[in-house]
Amino acid sequence: MSSTTTLQKEGNPTGNTGEGQPSDGLKAGLKNRHLSMIAIGGVIGAGLFVGSGGGIAKAGPAILISYALVGAMVVFVMRMLGEMAAASPNSGSFSAYADRALGRWAGFSIGWLYWFFWVVVLAVEATAGAAILESWIPAVPQWGWALIVMAVLTVTNLGSVASYGEFEFWFAGIKVVAIGAFVIVGMLAVFGLLPGSDNPGEGFAHLTDAGGFFPNGYGAVLTGVLMVVFSFMGSEIVTLAAGESENPRKAVTRATNSVIWRIGVFYLGSIFIVLTLLPWNDKSITEKGSYVAALDSIGIAHAGTIMEVIVLTAVLSCLNSGLYTASRMAFSLGERGDAPKAFAKVNKNGVPVAAILGSTVFGFVAVYFNYAFKDTVFNFLLNSSGAIALFVWLVICFTQLKMRGILVREAPEKLTVKMWLFPWLTWATAALIMFVIGYMFVDDANREVVTLSTLVAGVVVLVGVVLDFRRKRALQG
Repeated sequence: MSSTTTLQKEGNPTGNTGEGQPSDGLKAGLKNRHLSMIAIGGVIGAGLFVGSGGGIAKAGPAILISYALVGAMVVFVMRMLGEMAAASPNSGSFSAYADRALGRWAGFSIGWLYWFFWVVVLAVEATAGAAILESWIPAVPQWGWALIVMAVLTVTNLGSVASYGEFEFWFAGIKVVAIGAFVIVGMLAVFGLLPGSDNPGEGFAHLTDAGGFFPNGYGAVLTGVLMVVFSFMGSEIVTLAAGESENPRKAVTRATNSVIWRIGVFYLGSIFIVLTLLPWNDKSITEKGSYVAALDSIGIAHAGTIMEVIVLTAVLSCLNSGLYTASRMAFSLGERGDAPKAFAKVNKNGVPVAAILGSTVFGFVAVYFNYAFKDTVFNFLLNSSGAIALFVWLVICFTQLKMRGILVREAPEKLTVKMWLFPWLTWATAALIMFVIGYMFVDDANREVVTLSTLVAGVVVLVGVVLDFRRKRALQG
């Protein structure tokens, strides 16, 4: 068997060679502009807009180091994933690669855990979006708005992959323009160059004038890491979507190469602006939110409403991508025999209808739990999925360590994207992720999340190992 054939059969079940139409029934309906915006928008979640104020309050200006550390970790993980995805574009992405490199149990486990994470996210984001919509139109109850936005985006995903791409193109576009404008306007205000600004423009003084750069000690940087790490989840979506693009290999390469400036501008750049416009301990940062407080300090009218629109856009983007991501992972699992076979079937438009509806149903159930059993069942779902992002990144590290050898041996010409300083930087990234997971166990605010997530992951891995064992026995028999 030739090296290319081996990779297509075992490492790339879709048989997508990186150009043209996928051979698994999915259609190459995503254009280059869709993939570009999915790649950019994937790193801008609602958590950036909503959760950054809490991190600033805990770590002060040193939160920039927290964002830089997590950002570097994500850049390295994306580089590893980009290496594998450019060589073998696949709708199952890291789950399919883990299947090939670590064993069927690994692909099964991380695939289902990732699916679980995103269907819980659907409920969280639907509720967040519903809260904003209810404040605008209170005649419709919050649960009604949650069901409406879920239903609308389900219909969008059922239409065609191009429909998903078009919605995400505009959702991501709004987020990108908003952050870009915030950084530019904010930078002018920081140096007193913005006409009509209410902010005196202190330059970089606020980075040290309220207790220094580390006002709460060096340890606050680690606390900040735990608070910001989950806002980065979603950067890997582009590698799943690439399998349905016109030129997967080119799209993945471009997305991987651009991840550094995306994180630098959108995360570090925007948080830097907040910290230079206001002292880190300004109460408005936690009361109004970091971005609203910064805009208010400049004198931007209706800053709160503007930010609500942007947050709603981010929520809808996350919902749209979450449903797409969960359905494509379910599709890949079905294709490999690790989920119901119906999940691997597509309609005439190349859409995996059963996989989308299966993910949506669980999402609707989670929404119901959020309203009926918020402090019990839904709290368990939320906490038990909270650390899965870190588990996914860790599996990507170990998978890439094995896949590099497979690619070098079987298809070296496909190594168009390479992880830097291999294998040392891969091991260092894995060690950093394991350190963060370990630190969560000793942190009071995160202990329950990482404990429940580990227990759920342990159960899923056990199921995967048992199924893998039975499958091997059946083949031997």
